[in-house]
Amino acid sequence: DDRNGKSPAITCNHVFFPLFLSCSVALSICLSDTGDGNPRESSPFINNADDDKGTLYDGKNMALFEEEMDSNPMVSSLLNKLANYTNLTQGVREHEEADEDEGAKKQTVKSPQMGTFIGVYLPCLQNILGVILFLRMTWIVGTAGILESFIIVSMCCSCTMLTAISMSAIATNGVVPAGGSYYMISRSLGPEFGGAVGLCFYLGTTFAGAMYILGTIEILLTYIVPSAAIFKAEEKAQEADALLNNMRVYGTCCLTLMALVVFVGVKYVNKLALVFLACVVLSILAIYAGVIKTIFEPPIFPVCLLGNRTLQNHGFDKCMKTEIIDNVTVTTKLWSLFCKGSELNASCNEYFTLNNVTEIQGIPGLTSGVISENMWGSYGPAGMLVEKAMPSVPASDASQDKHMPYVVNDITAFFTLLVGIYFPSVTGIMAGSNRSGDLRDAQRSIPIGTILAIATTTIIYLSCVVMFGACIEGVLLRDKFGDSVKGNLVIGTLSWPSPWVIVIGSFFSCCGAGLQSLTGAPRLLQAIARDGIVPFLEVFGHGKANGEPTWALLLTAVICESGILIASLDAVAPILSMFFLMCYLFVNLACALQTLLRTPNWRPRFKYYHWTLSFLGMSLCLALMFISSWYYALVAMLIAGCIYKYIEYRGAEKEWGDGIRGLSLNAARYALIRLEEAPPHTKNWRPQLLVLLNLDSELSVKHPRLLSFTTQLKAGKGLTIVGSVLEGTFLSRESDAKRAEQSIKSAMAAEKTKGFCHVVVSSNLRDGFSHLIQSAGLGGMKHNSVLMAWPTNWKQSSDPQSWKNFIETIRETTAAHQALLVAKNVDSFPHQERLAEGTIDVWWIVHDGGLLMLLPFLLQQHKVWRKCKMRIFTVAQLDDNSIQMKKDLQMFLYHLRLNAEVEVVEMVRRWMFRGIRIITDESRSSIRRKNQSGAHGSAVNNQNAHLDDDKQDEVAQLIHDRNTASHAALNDKPDVSPERVHMTWTKDKFCTERNRNRDHSANMAVRDLFSMKPNQSNVRCMHTAIKLNEVVANKSQGAHLVLLNMPGPPKNRGGDENYMEFLEVLMEGLNRVLLVRGGGREVITIYS
Repeated sequence: DDRNGKSPAITCNHVFFPLFLSCSVALSICLSDTGDGNPRESSPFINNADDDKGTLYDGKNMALFEEEMDSNPMVSSLLNKLANYTNLTQGVREHEEADEDEGAKKQTVKSPQMGTFIGVYLPCLQNILGVILFLRMTWIVGTAGILESFIIVSMCCSCTMLTAISMSAIATNGVVPAGGSYYMISRSLGPEFGGAVGLCFYLGTTFAGAMYILGTIEILLTYIVPSAAIFKAEEKAQEADALLNNMRVYGTCCLTLMALVVFVGVKYVNKLALVFLACVVLSILAIYAGVIKTIFEPPIFPVCLLGNRTLQNHGFDKCMKTEIIDNVTVTTKLWSLFCKGSELNASCNEYFTLNNVTEIQGIPGLTSGVISENMWGSYGPAGMLVEKAMPSVPASDASQDKHMPYVVNDITAFFTLLVGIYFPSVTGIMAGSNRSGDLRDAQRSIPIGTILAIATTTIIYLSCVVMFGACIEGVLLRDKFGDSVKGNLVIGTLSWPSPWVIVIGSFFSCCGAGLQSLTGAPRLLQAIARDGIVPFLEVFGHGKANGEPTWALLLTAVICESGILIASLDAVAPILSMFFLMCYLFVNLACALQTLLRTPNWRPRFKYYHWTLSFLGMSLCLALMFISSWYYALVAMLIAGCIYKYIEYRGAEKEWGDGIRGLSLNAARYALIRLEEAPPHTKNWRPQLLVLLNLDSELSVKHPRLLSFTTQLKAGKGLTIVGSVLEGTFLSRESDAKRAEQSIKSAMAAEKTKGFCHVVVSSNLRDGFSHLIQSAGLGGMKHNSVLMAWPTNWKQSSDPQSWKNFIETIRETTAAHQALLVAKNVDSFPHQERLAEGTIDVWWIVHDGGLLMLLPFLLQQHKVWRKCKMRIFTVAQLDDNSIQMKKDLQMFLYHLRLNAEVEVVEMVRRWMFRGIRIITDESRSSIRRKNQSGAHGSAVNNQNAHLDDDKQDEVAQLIHDRNTASHAALNDKPDVSPERVHMTWTKDKFCTERNRNRDHSANMAVRDLFSMKPNQSNVRCMHTAIKLNEVVANKSQGAHLVLLNMPGPPKNRGGDENYMEFLEVLMEGLNRVLLVRGGGREVITIYS
């Protein structure tokens, strides 16, 4: 029966198999529960707002699929959800996050659903055709000239068009919820890049609102009601400060009003947008109509010139020095501006006296030929007079010119500054995508609306550059505030039927653009806050019941107010350029990255894109950033970098399938393939550790200090794999394995160990550790060393399998040609506290490839061991030249570039250390060989230490045999030749070797102490170990760490327990000990 008990059982026969087969194929595309208890995607296609699992599907009458239907919806349910899909309100969780993460279930409210024209095209058009076109375009054309202005407009519009193409590809590659550009960047480049660029773009959009408000107030106070100014300048030098203060006061009032309008609701902004856009369209049409009218009847806007200098036409009405009234010559108002009185004999300005006054038409017309004069630029510093290219008589004293009513440059003008000021006029392209949550079909509306808006505005801008240059006199173009035409808006003088059409149109255009910015910016911040990637912004994710971002709007208004306090439109514009260009750069990067990586999910419906276009757009954005202002560009990058690092270290971990992760995977795959081509050179060798951990019954790490020691040894470099084994079967202990993995990861985080975790479930511990040693790692990134803890209570253990597993692990490591590190008393090893001055003692008995000397050097790189000095001890007999041995070892360490104290320990009883003598001879010969090759001829001339060439070759062969044969003990055949190192030690062999000729002992197969295997018949070897322990304890009792050669286990497993006794005796009385067994290769070299 059905689990609800409401429908009878269904008999599965051959009739239903085709249906079941098709359902199973369809169900395979639906996500199932991951089984780890972690939140998962409720659907790969849609926002699943319905968390009630009981209503996820209906008709559970297919008994064969009952278990699958617990986690997977039926196909009919899935298709029904897709058919009824509608995008949710602004700022809700994206489709890949479960609603459980948000806590209480949020109320879903239907928001305004807009199409392409109202939702994207109009907002883009309003933001693009904003303040710069009406207030600065004529000045840019006059200052840069037609050709350079054409280049500026072409570069900026090309940049935005290429960005729009990339944005269209990203926007059509799936559902775009709230957040617009932030959503696209973060899901393509990851949360760090998305958050950094998203916040920068938010700041840019907010400052854009400030710029539009400043433009609104400039139009109001300069061209509509100048008398409304609160602060008035008594002198010409104070005019700039008075204007800025007026902008601050009126700008704050305007911001407050706009914020209230946005707070009321986005639908009112959209209704006002239609009114504002109508004004903008009428203004544009008025400009074109005025240009056509200039062909037949140019408007009358005279410009008065004194010599070749342009005059401000505020204090006079007639452009003449004197006039004749009733046959009497009288002075005009212009005379009184340059002279100390109205009398004809009054003292006047020298330049005024030497030059005549002429009047020219400010709008000569389209056919006047003025285009040739305006073709080239006219840059200059602040305070430079605006002059026409015509002859004049210069004055000897120009000190009083700044007090005269001349038109001057208010700022220093140069090409790169103009690029920075102009670029904000094309930054409205994201206006539609920022409000993507209000769109009916964002995938269709964003590409069409944005590209059409950019194409429309590009045509308008380029045609305006040509029309302004062809119709307007150059000196009037460079007159930023229209002082030479009685304070009229320069672009207004060209319009038809009246300049007021442009003034009113530009006023409402700036208002509309400001409202659009204040509408989009809070939603952008809300989307970032609700993602939870920036912890301190989470409060701004909350809003009203209908989803309006109240707190985000408040923060936006505060930041916008800071921009208004700057009060200068020309100072704010380059700042915006940086933020917007950075955002556009990463949009292009995201598209190029996704295209080149060919990720399976990259299937945009917009097909007219290519990665080369994205790279071109990215390069153009970067170039424009540094062209506009290199120091602003660096500051913007620094801000983005700080946000990136903050999100990386403090933000929540997110997995969005971003392109950076795909790029990392590709780079890792390429690097792994390259690494596997050849083993690492000795110069590049470093311990790549496999740390074998034991877990208690609660699945907690028994020895967390082992992870601390790993961190100190690695110092964040190289590979670390932390592994553990659980007994049982994977099916029965799958959940325990995941809990163990989480426990190990928590311990790694607490000990600041960076690496990978691998938990294996095996039928027994020995096989599990064997599997880890064999298979951990991938390709060239495999471990070459194994680190484990010494089984402390192995004697008291009732189960001998624990220490037997330990010995078997040693054998496995040796067979795999991997180095082995065994830490005794690991719980007493330092944690994070720095050790006081002390020593790390190395007892070098057997040459193991240099690992014994490399490990202390690596530990000293970490702050915990930095104050510790390295000491190296070696053993000599009474008949050895201890002084020469010490010199040889010091020379060897000098060539290795290691700083260490050297001490040679002399043994008292010769019979006890007969075996050791051979080893020290070999170690000394190895040192001498390296010194001779390193010094290249500077060998020590001591007859007692000199060996002939034949004997050196024999000793080298013995050392080579020891390093290869001893580490392949399990693979050795029983009939090892006498010249090779034997892996066992018997009493007969010991007696035989003792009776051999001493002259031949150096190259014979004499097994040293560390090849002796403790067994019942070798009491003398155990006695030797006791005496060696006494020497080590006497010399290194106070050392912070003692490193000892670790002998290999016996080939005969019957001697395993005595082997453990031997090691226990060797380390007795020592606090921190690290047993080291080399991996059979040289790991340190004297060569560069």
